[in-house]
Amino acid sequence: AAAPPPRAPPAQPRHAGWRTADNLARMGMVRAQQQQRAYKKQQSAGPPQPTLQQLGIPPQMTQANVKAQQRLNRRQWMLRWHQRLGLITGGAMFATFFLGHSAGPHGTPTGRNIHAALGTATTALYFTTAYMALEAPKIPGTKPTGAVKLHEILAWIHFPGMILTPILGYMAYHQEQLGQRPHGIAKLHGLVATVTFLAFASSIVAVSWPIHLPFHL
Repeated sequence: AAAPPPRAPPAQPRHAGWRTADNLARMGMVRAQQQQRAYKKQQSAGPPQPTLQQLGIPPQMTQANVKAQQRLNRRQWMLRWHQRLGLITGGAMFATFFLGHSAGPHGTPTGRNIHAALGTATTALYFTTAYMALEAPKIPGTKPTGAVKLHEILAWIHFPGMILTPILGYMAYHQEQLGQRPHGIAKLHGLVATVTFLAFASSIVAVSWPIHLPFHL
């Protein structure tokens, strides 16, 4: 028997092609709307910001600037505390200097002990204050001028004075404990202390006028 002839594929409805064309049109419109919204969003956000490399700034330069800013911040912090501690040290030094008469030949043992305690505290405060200035990071290419220069010049007077004054004071105190009047180099304790105090007070006035009390720490 002969094979039956192949069947023809079922005919598509006439409107099927219309649906496909409508779907494609809708998809195209949706895509166009999305692109338009994205474009408007980009325009409202402004142009893209250029990077540092696009501006010709190498990363090494930005890293150096960060380190320089950190060094400057540390210098400002240490010098701020140098000034504050300097005012406190000046007050302690004045009290020690003012009560010096109580440690002299006509003083009392209690007065000598108070004077020695104040002198010890003043010495500790002084060298802490000096540390803040000496260890503050230096800024290359800068030189002190004006009041700051005078402040540093006076340090050459009161710094060695703050080394000699406690030593001479100890020698004088030891001689008085033995019932002796201060003699030899020890009798220069009062003179060296006076010169040191005046030089230190002048250095404070040079850079701190008008003076603000350091209560807002």
